[in-house]
Amino acid sequence: RGITVSVLSERLVRYEELIPCRNAFIDTRSPGSDQKENFTIIGPGVAENPDQHVHIAIPHGFNIGGARQPPGCLNSQHSHLTEEVFVISQGSWHFSTGVDGSDAVVRLEEGDVISIPMDLFRGFENVGEGSGYLYAVLGQDDPGRVLWAPQVFDMASDYGLVLLENGGLVDTTLGQKIPDGVAPMPKTSAEQIAQHRVIDDKTLEQCVVRVSDFSFSNDTALTKGTDVLEAPLIGPASPDEKLGETKLNWSHGFCVRALKFQAGSFIAGHKRQEEEVVYVQEGSIKMHIDGEALILGKGDTFTTPIGATRSFAQHGDDIALVYVTRRRDTAKAPEFLD
Repeated sequence: RGITVSVLSERLVRYEELIPCRNAFIDTRSPGSDQKENFTIIGPGVAENPDQHVHIAIPHGFNIGGARQPPGCLNSQHSHLTEEVFVISQGSWHFSTGVDGSDAVVRLEEGDVISIPMDLFRGFENVGEGSGYLYAVLGQDDPGRVLWAPQVFDMASDYGLVLLENGGLVDTTLGQKIPDGVAPMPKTSAEQIAQHRVIDDKTLEQCVVRVSDFSFSNDTALTKGTDVLEAPLIGPASPDEKLGETKLNWSHGFCVRALKFQAGSFIAGHKRQEEEVVYVQEGSIKMHIDGEALILGKGDTFTTPIGATRSFAQHGDDIALVYVTRRRDTAKAPEFLD
């Protein structure tokens, strides 16, 4: 029994249909950070506002999210309990590390990828001229809570926001009160800060794979015999897939690949043993999933069910660049149809 159109629609999130949360975090009113839009595409994410919309709740072993910010808008310094990967989908961005953002900084452009380890305070700012968008992958089904730098708590208090120990957010300007039996989240301590690394610009650069440095090949298990190119972005070497490793080779609990479709190129029907999240960075592709056709354009996200037969083809006038995320550090080779 093949997949149905309704199942396809439940697993598809168009960029233009993303539902933002503009007050997802404690820094939502802090000057310079008050124009962020946060998106939870797959999984619960790390938003502190229970009104954050979740587009796809199916557990994948990782979370997919997004952040859209106007020029000069800053996401305040924080750290995570799981790995965090960003694809620069639109715009130019600075990523800074350290509790006050002064340890290291790197500038990334469209298509570049950064993986920020758990033991680093990080923040990011849109330094381009127009609206910028980041596509994000967070490890595990439950990525835990954000640990904010202490100054973020101070700014939040000035604007009536209180973060609770249970991860909830109280907005006193709306008349909300701290619930009985729930304490405010203590400000991040010096001991917690000391558990984080201090790095320099050179070390932060080692957390980046630039699109100009992608190791593309058309001799992988997926692309052999085609005009499609595949490159490993996140994860160790994967012999089954005939993919080597990049410098982002430590365990994430998920792996990320890039696929580049030349004009007229395609990948024939095959199955996979992991759910496959497809994100279109450039151009457009046409997928067939158990016979049903689906066209994906820039910014669209689709997650293919395990075991479904899928094929890919370049669509339209432009070369297509696609990022694919799968559960676990390495994936099994695709099973092509006879």
